[in-house]
Amino acid sequence: MIAKAKTIAEKLGLQPHPEGGYFKEVYRAEDKIEMAVLPKRFSGDRNFCTSIYFMLAGNDKSHFHRIQSDEIWHFYSGTALMLHRIDATGNYSRIKIGNDVLAGETPQAVIPHGNWFAAEVEVKDSYALVGCTVSPGFNFADFELAEQKDLCDKFPKHSDMIRRFTKECVTKP
Repeated sequence: MIAKAKTIAEKLGLQPHPEGGYFKEVYRAEDKIEMAVLPKRFSGDRNFCTSIYFMLAGNDKSHFHRIQSDEIWHFYSGTALMLHRIDATGNYSRIKIGNDVLAGETPQAVIPHGNWFAAEVEVKDSYALVGCTVSPGFNFADFELAEQKDLCDKFPKHSDMIRRFTKECVTKP
């Protein structure tokens, strides 16, 4: 890991994330939304909101995954982060998250629930520190890491991108 990124990760107490990169939960609302009033895609009660610090450095990748809540990304420091998204109908888009608004970067971006998304640092000898806010709050029961073959079969025109941001999986029986 890049020296400055390693120092920041240590100071913030970041740990490896299953999707790639490093994270630490910094907020989880105490109040909860009851399952009975949530959309059917949720399997239980959820906190109103959660937020994390998230860091990618160098060649780190956030692999394609999706969650059942909307996720708002906020840029904090480092260099721009490229967020890759495939929506439910197979449309691909990319969002450059950073502080240089005049160069086409945006300091905040929303990934709607159910969209597949992945991320990478644009400048490979740098890092990006962002925050992610999820509402209703994040729960690992709502997290799905993409299976390379399944996602390539579903969205064949994006196969090259999918292969870049998924771990090769063992063929299912």
